[in-house]
Amino acid sequence: MGGPHKVRQMMKAERDMAKRRFRRQRNKNYLAKPGIHECVIVLDHLKPTYNIGKIFRSADAFGVHEIHLVDIDFFDPAPGMGAFKWVPAIFHRNFYSCYTSLISQGYMPFILEPGKGKPVTGTVLPLKSAFIFGHEEFGISFEPDLFPHIKRLTIPQFGKSQSLNVSVAASIILYEYTRQYGIIDKNNPGS
Repeated sequence: MGGPHKVRQMMKAERDMAKRRFRRQRNKNYLAKPGIHECVIVLDHLKPTYNIGKIFRSADAFGVHEIHLVDIDFFDPAPGMGAFKWVPAIFHRNFYSCYTSLISQGYMPFILEPGKGKPVTGTVLPLKSAFIFGHEEFGISFEPDLFPHIKRLTIPQFGKSQSLNVSVAASIILYEYTRQYGIIDKNNPGS
């Protein structure tokens, strides 16, 4: 019989495997070069499972400058299909250090809240935009009103649930940013 004990053992084994994959790929990330666009992603306390790797994959596809990870010690890079080695990762112990670093570099931070803020599709995004995504269940780890530079955006939705997976939301935001600022390679028109 398996039961809950067997499930916990399997989850621990998968977590240990993810940590090993992370350590192997972390060394390659030290050589990553910033993407061609000025925007950055901030991942605030996300779970170390599938979403972070998927967001790295989208960040690579859209040419994101770098990804800031707040209070995330490791994550499973496997869902990113190798993108972790291409997109620079900056690790922070808390949101305050991340926030002050980005503000000092001239970034405008944005949080996404369903039904609140300006629709991203009708907003002219600054060249130096920082898009903050919170934990899959609990959202952002800080009180946004304590950080005066943070602006609110929303992704227009028309269904009943008014909720998107964090990796899907990140991809939509990055698409909108690159639609506004996308750099086109004239030698490769399909890019």
